[in-house]
Amino acid sequence: MEYVILVDENDRELGTMEKMRAHEAGLLHRAFSVFIFDPEGRLLIHRRADEKYHCGGLWTNTCCSHPRPGEDVKLAAERRLREEMGINCTLQPAFTFVYKAVFDNGLTEHEFDHVLVGFSGEQPKPDPAEVSAWKWVSPAEALSETGANPAGFTPWFRLSLAKVLNWTSRL
Repeated sequence: MEYVILVDENDRELGTMEKMRAHEAGLLHRAFSVFIFDPEGRLLIHRRADEKYHCGGLWTNTCCSHPRPGEDVKLAAERRLREEMGINCTLQPAFTFVYKAVFDNGLTEHEFDHVLVGFSGEQPKPDPAEVSAWKWVSPAEALSETGANPAGFTPWFRLSLAKVLNWTSRL
């Protein structure tokens, strides 16, 4: 059984709850979103496996998940990046944001999302239970695709993409 860390609007821990129960109740919990760029400046995005508990089949950022209770967010993000995409990469915290999205299946993502960015030339070796497809896209392509077909992308990706691209442009 997986647990998430319940937090307040300032990311202060309030306790833990079984992951599905937290999503059924729409409770605010800690999460992370990873964005990996290659040496050419392209962003690695992936299509979530159809079997995912929500947003199956939608395109999203490189990796996203929840830290385990007691686990550091950056270390959790680096662990999940290895597990989901087969990429070893040091990540840099970029920013945080809070969002809430209600899905047709009755689940709600209500997350205090830590966004981390990394740079890698490794080719992904994705876990098929997590990822059904992947591709490298230029920042312009990412913005164009999400603008042309917002329903084909996860809510957290649409909400964070422009800010990530702005953050990386200052590096």
